[in-house]
Amino acid sequence: MSHRSSGPPDDDDDDDDDDGDGVPPRLVTSAHLVSAKSPESSELEFALVMASNAFNRWMIRCMAAAGLPDLTPLDILVLHHVHHRDRPKKTADICFILNVEDTHTVTYALKKLVALGVISADKSGKEVLYSTTARGRKHVGRYAQIRESCLIEAIAGGDTNNADVGRAAQMLRMFSGLYDQAARAASSL
Repeated sequence: MSHRSSGPPDDDDDDDDDDGDGVPPRLVTSAHLVSAKSPESSELEFALVMASNAFNRWMIRCMAAAGLPDLTPLDILVLHHVHHRDRPKKTADICFILNVEDTHTVTYALKKLVALGVISADKSGKEVLYSTTARGRKHVGRYAQIRESCLIEAIAGGDTNNADVGRAAQMLRMFSGLYDQAARAASSL
């Protein structure tokens, strides 16, 4: 549930409306996390939560429409990255690119995708290299077609232009770095 707040929570203020100070109410997920130094950060975090959940739901439904109905968002991301540039990938490289710290979650996804026959695992010395199979390429191609017709056409035909999308991507990468840095700092406390 969201909470509208124009600043940090106030014990005697139960009113969620604009308090007349000219500051529009903020849409946040947790009023106790609204910072006096940067109330916009709480809005950003709520937007990230909403976007993350919507993106995950989108990936699952798009891949189901492409013929692979029982994959998790991480399974789908791993499949797409293994297929990326049609070059074999190592587990460590997949984890690095996807910014996944828990290697075992990617390892589990890889085993699941191998069992489904959409990727193959080939040993090269001590390393295992993963590649998409013909079946995997078919599903990834179908996903791309569905994405183009259901999502990209809506973005391209809407009020957002490609430059705005590019700026949003840059901002998200910057915030990803800030959150990674904060996570490292928090783990040392």
